[in-house]
Amino acid sequence: MSKDKNLYRAETLIEALPYIQRFRGQTFVIKYGGSAMEDEHAVERLLRDVVFLEAVGINPVLVHGGGKAITHRLREAGISSKFINGLRITDAASIRVVEEILDHKVNPWLVQKIQGFGGKAEGLTGRRVFRSAKTAPQPDGKNPPMDVGFVGDVVSVDADAVRHAVEQEIVPVVSPLSEDASGTILNLNADLAAGALAGELRANKMIYLSDVLGIMRDVNEPESLIPSVNREMICTLIEEGILAGGMLPKVESALDAIDRGVGKVHFIDGRIPHSLLLEIFTNAGVGTEILP
Repeated sequence: MSKDKNLYRAETLIEALPYIQRFRGQTFVIKYGGSAMEDEHAVERLLRDVVFLEAVGINPVLVHGGGKAITHRLREAGISSKFINGLRITDAASIRVVEEILDHKVNPWLVQKIQGFGGKAEGLTGRRVFRSAKTAPQPDGKNPPMDVGFVGDVVSVDADAVRHAVEQEIVPVVSPLSEDASGTILNLNADLAAGALAGELRANKMIYLSDVLGIMRDVNEPESLIPSVNREMICTLIEEGILAGGMLPKVESALDAIDRGVGKVHFIDGRIPHSLLLEIFTNAGVGTEILP
C-alpha cells in the first residue's frame, strides 16, 4: 500500500476522533427502510456501521421498515398495495402479512446479521413498545376521507425493554407494529414510530436512512440537496410543495422528536456505502440535518 493511502487512512481516523469522543455514551435512534433495504450488500454495510457505533461507546437503537418486502408478499397473495398520505391502507388480510414480514422475517434477519458482525442485538416487536389508536380517515382530494384500516397513531411509548437492552450494551432492533387499548395489532408508519421512540428516549440524534439523499429541492437533481434546515425553512418548503408525499411523515416526525428533546435529526441515503459513518464522523456529512 502506498504512503499516501496510509496517510489518508490515518487522517480519516483523526477526523473521526473528536466525534467519537463527543458522542460516547449518547443514544442514536436509527430508522432504516425503503429501497436501501433491498440490496443485501447495502444492508450489511449499514449493519457493520451500527456495530461500529456500539463498539466505540455509542448506543444505537434500530427501528426498521419492511415496506418493499410487505408489498412483494401481498402481491404474491393477490392483494394490491395502496397508500394515502404516506400510509399503507391495511385491511384484515394485510395486517397478518405485515406482522409476518416485520416480526418473523425482517426483524430476526437484521438481528442475525448484527450478531454475525460481532455485535449484540435483541429483536423487539413494536407491540411491546408502542400503544396506538386507530388512525382517522385520511383526506383524499375531492373524494370522501378514506379509512386506512389497521393503521395506528402512537399515543404512548413503553421504552423499558429498549432502555434495558441499551444498558446491557445490546442493540435493540424494533419493528413498527403496535397494539391499541383492546390488544388489536395496528401497523405504524415506521418514520413516525421511530420519531416517537426517539422522543421518549430523549435521543441525542435521530437518523433516517432511506433511498433518498436527504431533503432536496428537486429529487431528480442531486446538487439540490439541502445540507441543513430548521423549522422555519421546513414550513416554507411544505408551502412551496417541495416537501410532499412520503417525505411529509418523516419531516413531521423529525419536528415532533425535536420538540420532545431530541438533539438533532439527520436524513441520509442508506444506499451510499457507510453513509451512517460519513454523516456522523466527518465534517462535511452526506445528507440533511434538521436543527432545533
